[in-house]
Amino acid sequence: MSHWMRINETGGPDVLTWEERDLNAPGPGEARIRHTAVGVNFTDVHRRRGDHHFPTPIPCCLGLEAAGVVEEVGEGVTEVKVGERVAYAAMPLEAYSDERILTAERLVPLPDSIDDKVAAAAMVKGITVQFLIRQAFRVEPGQVVVFHAAAGGVGLIACQWLKHLGAITIGTVGSEAKAEIARAHGADHVLIHGKDDVAGLARELTAGRGVPVVYDSIGKATFDESIRCLAPRGLLVSFGNVSGHIDPVRLSQVFGNESLFFTWAKMHHYIETREELLCATNDLFEVIGNGAVKIEVNQTYPLQEAARAHADLEARKTTGSSVMIP
Repeated sequence: MSHWMRINETGGPDVLTWEERDLNAPGPGEARIRHTAVGVNFTDVHRRRGDHHFPTPIPCCLGLEAAGVVEEVGEGVTEVKVGERVAYAAMPLEAYSDERILTAERLVPLPDSIDDKVAAAAMVKGITVQFLIRQAFRVEPGQVVVFHAAAGGVGLIACQWLKHLGAITIGTVGSEAKAEIARAHGADHVLIHGKDDVAGLARELTAGRGVPVVYDSIGKATFDESIRCLAPRGLLVSFGNVSGHIDPVRLSQVFGNESLFFTWAKMHHYIETREELLCATNDLFEVIGNGAVKIEVNQTYPLQEAARAHADLEARKTTGSSVMIP
């Protein structure tokens, strides 16, 4: 009998319930995966709570990423084979389960050098960093870039990867404690949100020109500052809005006399095809495998204790990444 962690209503961690279910055989193009590690992300918390920017269909399972072993494949599957270790970051939400069926083309074979826990913790955040710094804007050695929320899960991977590329990173954080964490993971200059002059340092390090790219997942609170950091023809890559949605703007007023670019970037648009998915994950596995990027899995929970994992995450008791083991 298969099991999954369901929510039948939105609310606190206690709405997570461990339920039995029947799992059919995989259909054409599908594979059945036995999970060995399941990633935990704050987006899961948002969905469980029913936060407005993460609409949640009720009832539903949670979880976007996991690692596991292929147990069975349906007709026509060539992407993976039975017994192969795989990982994924894919809809529909159903990673909070001991096994599931998923379209085989969304599964990525894992190299021997990548541990299951690391893979489960790295897929969403790591692919996000890859598309940000290698696709949305391809960062080159010596470039100065601004990365907001540098001590967050995505930010810590980005700081390491940008250091590996030879870029100079201005990271912004919310506290002195987080500043130390960002520095330890490769950020060259770390400033405090709302306290330090980010745009001033961006101009200082670029002889007054400004930076070619700013990565911003904060949204409303940092939008104006991000614009002030940019060089002519610079790009603001917005990929989140944890402080709230950006207010409606007149571009001619905000950009002034500058020629600037703005993009709203979402992970699934950069891995729509299998070729794009494999390109992104090959890059990610390479930098993890050679030690340039370290994924710190500091908390491990039984999957049946998903409520405790969520409570710890919301209470800021965790560091690095958390995974659950079925």
